[in-house]
Amino acid sequence: MPTVASILPEQLLWAYSQGFFPMAHHRRSSQVQWFSPDPRALLPLESMHLSRSLRRRIKRGDYEITRDRCFEQVIRCCAQPRPGEPQTWINSQIREVFLTLHAQGHAHSVEAWLPIEGHPRCAALPTAPGATPLDRMPTAQAQELGLAGDGCYRLAGGIYGLAIGGAFFAESMFSRAVDASKVCLAMLADHLRQRGFTLLDVQFPNPHLEQFGVVTVPRSEYLRRLETAVKQPVSW
Repeated sequence: MPTVASILPEQLLWAYSQGFFPMAHHRRSSQVQWFSPDPRALLPLESMHLSRSLRRRIKRGDYEITRDRCFEQVIRCCAQPRPGEPQTWINSQIREVFLTLHAQGHAHSVEAWLPIEGHPRCAALPTAPGATPLDRMPTAQAQELGLAGDGCYRLAGGIYGLAIGGAFFAESMFSRAVDASKVCLAMLADHLRQRGFTLLDVQFPNPHLEQFGVVTVPRSEYLRRLETAVKQPVSW
């Protein structure tokens, strides 16, 4: 597919259903390129590997987990430079089209929230290297979720992506505290399993995903799985 300067929501949905996804050269670029890698990386929903320490962290409830509470904050955080990664691939065109798709019910996020400094549970969760000030959960949201205090939880990590039928395309994630993004990914996979999704696409393998049991499949096999998954009558 050609390089483009703008993307329409319906074009993006069609592209993903055909095995393509967009990336910008860097976050300040005005151009978007389309990719369909061979092989393609997937996380197996039924056999995703979680380390003992991550399982313990989830069981303890170190983070409050929400879905679709602050999609825009999550994608903006994912677009920010990180230690060792001065440029990210999420430019303004990609961000805006995903915000539209979120408003339409296609794009989703999972968020991890951490109590503010001074809360007894905060002391047990050291801040990750390179962390920046955390975003506060709006008081109304905290009260709606039954959380204590006045805006006492802050955004510690998140992941976002796109759902079409029974396929979920995980786009990016970020972490501002230890294991926050890992917890979000684990909780995303658990939610997808419960809802009946069969495909969790992570595009490219990397060392971070290897710990979860990422697998790669030839593009031809991926497209066969994708064709079946997007026709499944499941919902987020």
